[in-house]
Amino acid sequence: MSAQLSIAKALNEALRKSLENDPKTVLMGEDIGKLGGVFRITDGLQKDFGEDRVIDTPLAESGIMGTAIGLALRGYRPVVEIQFDGFVYPAFDQIVTQLAKMHARALGHVKMPITVRIPYGGGIGAVEHHSESHEAYFAHTAGLRVVTPSNAHDAHWMLRQSIESDDPVIFLEPKRRYWDKGEVGEDPGFPLYSARVVRPGTDATLIAYGPMVKVCQEVAAVAEEDGRRLEVVDLRSVSPIDFATLEESVKRTGRGIVVHEASVFMGVGAEIAARLTERCFYHLEAPILRVGGYHAPYPPSRVEETFLPDLDRVLDAVDRAMAF
Repeated sequence: MSAQLSIAKALNEALRKSLENDPKTVLMGEDIGKLGGVFRITDGLQKDFGEDRVIDTPLAESGIMGTAIGLALRGYRPVVEIQFDGFVYPAFDQIVTQLAKMHARALGHVKMPITVRIPYGGGIGAVEHHSESHEAYFAHTAGLRVVTPSNAHDAHWMLRQSIESDDPVIFLEPKRRYWDKGEVGEDPGFPLYSARVVRPGTDATLIAYGPMVKVCQEVAAVAEEDGRRLEVVDLRSVSPIDFATLEESVKRTGRGIVVHEASVFMGVGAEIAARLTERCFYHLEAPILRVGGYHAPYPPSRVEETFLPDLDRVLDAVDRAMAF
């Protein structure tokens, strides 16, 4: 398969392939069957694979996760859809205390091949609990993998790789990019947990994931007009983090800026900044900087653009890094 697809369609095709390839794969979630999901990611799948494999669940996230864990214990490979990011909290107990720990608790004898799909992030003008970025909660929990694609190719292949994994994977989908189109190639190209340089550069490294990768690519294009060559690295995996790729880039450019939508306070950027400072200290020309959301509840949609990192805020960080 090589085609131009939106991220939403690439995810739909990944789910279809996974259902075709493994009869033990089942999809579960609110309104994913007849409706095809709020964002139509599962559109047409119940019609083609039946109500026993594409299951409309009650509005009960904790019950969905508990059922998925039970199915995994019975040899199934569940793919759970949480309708919106803020709806995952009722399932948080099941994810953190059961899903993440079952493998270690059973001394490796029990596998938990569950993929939890969560549309996350802002930028769609939604109400409370529909625009949050909570990746740090899950990345902090040992036993979980946390990944997020930024383009259609990665959306398709990373979802298939996640479903094939025997580890529990939190699969975060950048909902404001669902309609962005891109080429989906015939093979993954990269392992699931590896970072990728999406734009080479020499003066500073922008590190981003999910929806912020596109913003950083726009920043790099603007900065080039001022003679600055910025490297952009798509993290792809938040846990584990491919520090080898980040370290190689930052040692070469001497500057690093981490960009994400979530609050910078105790966020993923804080961990990356600390680790890169430890590993690259004698190569750094400036401190590792962070650009992200504020340490405040996500605001009403009419002012969300002031909360989300944008081109100007990232360019300001680039200026500060270059001024050292």
